[in-house]
Amino acid sequence: MSTITDGMRTAFRQQGFVVIPEVLSSEQVAVGRKLVTAMLAKQLPADGHTGPHFLYRRFGKQGHPLLDFYREVGIEDLTAQMLRADLTVQEPEGAQVATTIPPWPQQPGHPHVDGLTPTEPDGRPGTFSLLAGVWLTDHSQPHRGNLWLWPGTHLLFGEYLAERGADALKRIDEMGPGPYPPIELGEPVHAVGKAGSVLFAHYLLAHNIGDHDGKADDERRETLYYRLHASGHRERWREAVTDPLMEFA
Repeated sequence: MSTITDGMRTAFRQQGFVVIPEVLSSEQVAVGRKLVTAMLAKQLPADGHTGPHFLYRRFGKQGHPLLDFYREVGIEDLTAQMLRADLTVQEPEGAQVATTIPPWPQQPGHPHVDGLTPTEPDGRPGTFSLLAGVWLTDHSQPHRGNLWLWPGTHLLFGEYLAERGADALKRIDEMGPGPYPPIELGEPVHAVGKAGSVLFAHYLLAHNIGDHDGKADDERRETLYYRLHASGHRERWREAVTDPLMEFA
């Protein structure tokens, strides 16, 4: 099992994200890619499509191969190392297959935050603790479908909500494009690393899908995303978004 170091935790607290290398073996990466290929075969992008193509699957009582994969590669144990010792990780309720098919020169103009539209059935914003991105293809070079991230914005977003109240998340008209609030963003960075790495990103961190400057016959970008809740997150979501580091070690 991969180990989260104190340096990784510090980077996450300061930047809002961290890349954990070599979490998956090459065999596990191959299994993940087979799952993605099988799913895409049932829901192909349109002929000639380039750019992002997403699939989302909710896990019912019958389970799902992507939930089995989450368990087998140890994402729960890895996530637990990011959280306070008194918290556990709830199993994900679904997963997203995120691909980017080249060539796709589009670069993101604005970031976003997940879960605001639509809200959950009771009207609660769809907040969570941590986004886990399992990289099934190489992300070592930028502009290959890498996620774009705005470091430190999780803390600024938390300050924004602490001043206005957590329910400001529901006021989409105040969030500007994205949606994301009008805070100082700074310069974005590309998330980079090898296949088999896992990206952890804070829920409030500004992010967006990136460009892919490869040629039409180059490898598409493939990532599995799991949106993870620390135990009790839904009950204390207001505290979690106004004190962004409260759930983390």
